[in-house]
Amino acid sequence: MGAQHPASATLSAPGERTRLVAHLVDGLDGAQLDGALLNLIRHLPAGRYRHAIVCLHEHGEYVGELRARGVDVVNLHRREGRDPFLWLRMYRALRALQPDLVHTRNRSGLPAQLVAALAGVRLRVHAEHGREDAAGQGGWILRRLLRPLIGHFIAVSSDLEQWLIDAVGAEPARVSQIANGVDSVQFHPRLGPSAAVGPPGFMQDGAFVVGSAGRMTDAASHVTLVEAFLRLIASPHPAHARLRLLIVGDGPARQECQSLLNRAGAGARAWLPGARADLPQLLRAMDLFVLPAPSEDRTNAILQAMASGLPVVASAVAGNAELVHAGFTGILVPPLAPDLLAAAIADYCRIPDMAARHGARARSQVIARHSMPAMARDYLAVYDTLARGGADLPRGGGRHDWDA
Repeated sequence: MGAQHPASATLSAPGERTRLVAHLVDGLDGAQLDGALLNLIRHLPAGRYRHAIVCLHEHGEYVGELRARGVDVVNLHRREGRDPFLWLRMYRALRALQPDLVHTRNRSGLPAQLVAALAGVRLRVHAEHGREDAAGQGGWILRRLLRPLIGHFIAVSSDLEQWLIDAVGAEPARVSQIANGVDSVQFHPRLGPSAAVGPPGFMQDGAFVVGSAGRMTDAASHVTLVEAFLRLIASPHPAHARLRLLIVGDGPARQECQSLLNRAGAGARAWLPGARADLPQLLRAMDLFVLPAPSEDRTNAILQAMASGLPVVASAVAGNAELVHAGFTGILVPPLAPDLLAAAIADYCRIPDMAARHGARARSQVIARHSMPAMARDYLAVYDTLARGGADLPRGGGRHDWDA
C-alpha cells in the first residue's frame, strides 16, 4: 500500500513517440474539469502524451484554453431522450482520432469502454470519482459486465478502491488509488482583511461567513445547510449575529434555498450568486467551508477549501473522512442532520481561534499530500505502464502518500 512506482515507469525512452489519450466525458462543465481533467492536462508533460476530449454534450467554458494547449475537443451533441446513434457517432470519432488510450470516468463513461474496444483502442482506463452514481444494483452490475474490457481502474479514495475490488470484482493489481490534486497557488488563504464581496451590507458587523460551493442539486443537500443556518440565526447567542451564508453554484435547488431564506426573513444575510468564475476569491471571503452532500463525489471542493486555509465541516462519508480529520482540520457530521450541522458551525463561529488553527492545518495537509505534480505523476505511471505493456501496477500503486 502506498508503494512507489519504479523509476522506469515514468521515464521516456529515447525517440519514443507522443501518444494520444482520448478522455470521454459527459460534458465540459467547470466542476468536472477543475476537479481532475483540466488540471491533469495542465500538469502532464506535453512531450509524453497528447490529449483529445470527446464529450457527449456541451463544450463549456474551458474549450478555449484546451484548444490553446493543442487539445482536440469533439462534441457528440447528445440529443434529449433516446439517442440511438450517439454510440455510432462516438465510434466514428474514435476511429478518426485513433487514440492510443481511452480514459473514461464514472457510470456515464462506462458504455464508452465497449465502443472504444470495438473501435480498436487497445489501452483502456476507467476512473471512479464518487459513489453517488455507483449506488444501487445497476451500478455494480454494469461495471462487472464491462470489467473484462477495462485495463485499469482508478479510484479517488480508498473506499472506492475497495468497492471496485469487493463489489465489482476488479483484480487488486489493476486498481490504483489516485486522490485529486489541487492548485495551491490559485487556491490560497486570504492575505489580509476579507474582501467586501456580496451585496451592500453583506460583510458588515464583523461577519463570519459560512460558505459552500458546487452544483446545487438535491443530492448536494444545500437545503440542509440552509436549514442549519436558519436555526443558528434564530438563536439568541450573540456570536450568531455575525453569521452570513454564501453558496457559490447554480442548479435546480438554488431557488428552493433562496425561497427558504426569504420566507425566514434572512435574505439579507445570505448570498447565492450562482455559478462564478472567481471561486478562489470567494473562498478567501469565507471563514468556514461546509459540504453537506451525503455522498463523497465532491471531494475536490473540500481540497479547494482546505488549500484556501479553511476548516471544513462535511458529511461523515468515506471519501470525506479521508480528507477531513475530525478535531484537527474540521468536523464530520452525519448526513441530512441539520441540528448537528448547526452545532458544528456554531463551534467555529463561537471559537474563531479554532477555525484559524484547523484552517492552517488543512492548508498544510494539502501542500503535503494533494499537490498537482504528485497527482500528475501517479496518472503518468498508470498510462506509461499500460502503454508499454508492462506488469500490473502494485495494489494502491497510484496513491501518492509517498509524496508527503
